[in-house]
Amino acid sequence: MGVSGKAFWLKDPFRAFLLSCGVPHGLYERYSEESKYKIARHILAELDDMGEDGFQIQCRIITELCKLRKPPDPNVPDTGAAVESIRWLKQLAVAQKLYVEEKESASDAKAQEARRKQAAIAARAQKMDQLRKSFFAMVTAKEDPQARGYSLEDLLAELFEAHEIPYRRPYRTPTEQIDGHFRFREFDYLVEARWRQDPPNEADLASLKTKVDKKLTSTRGVFFSIAGFRPEVVLEFTRGVTSSIILVDGSDLTLILEGHVSLIDALDLKIQKAAQEGITFFPLAQRFSPRP
Repeated sequence: MGVSGKAFWLKDPFRAFLLSCGVPHGLYERYSEESKYKIARHILAELDDMGEDGFQIQCRIITELCKLRKPPDPNVPDTGAAVESIRWLKQLAVAQKLYVEEKESASDAKAQEARRKQAAIAARAQKMDQLRKSFFAMVTAKEDPQARGYSLEDLLAELFEAHEIPYRRPYRTPTEQIDGHFRFREFDYLVEARWRQDPPNEADLASLKTKVDKKLTSTRGVFFSIAGFRPEVVLEFTRGVTSSIILVDGSDLTLILEGHVSLIDALDLKIQKAAQEGITFFPLAQRFSPRP
């Protein structure tokens, strides 16, 4: 309580400090007409009666005072005495393990966050292994094209969700079927997912572009085609027009699922190539290759 008289000269800074530490406004106002010494004494006594909540506020007051390197009130007449009182309080707090506990609590929080991140990484790795196995099972299965297309839509949704990219699963508008939607780097992307025997033709690519062009200008498209894309079709599709579509084939998806490149890095690279060089289809194998 002696620190309050030496570190604070005027009541306004003293009041602002206590309120910033969590002292209830009504509690302070109850004793606001008293001297700073009496205000501090009454508040600490009432915090004692508040149980754990009051104890936490007391610890916050002590911690914030211990962090000070100079008096919080520039009006104090004896700066040296104020600094010395703060130093004395810190020594007492450390001896009583009040200030150390605060620092240990911060350290514990960091450790918990590190454990959370490690758990998230492990869970993602496990999920990616499941998706990889599912994909290769789909490759060898004798599903009809429509059923395989639905399976691909589900796999893509789980892939994006595993990377914490907001993803909307297939939906219909009054006039269109959308195979998926995701938000990435401040842009919206419509998804077309194809797993047919033949690569898409120019009309197929143009259909997705039409869906995109009817949306806000911040909307783009991603065409997933496991069968790949014919070079002449891609060339003709992009000839003399502005494209807001990027293309992903089966080989690209395989590299992602096998862990040679993350989904996020793959999207970043394809978007970069399309935006900077006008390359609608950039095979990831040109940058990433399977490890020996």
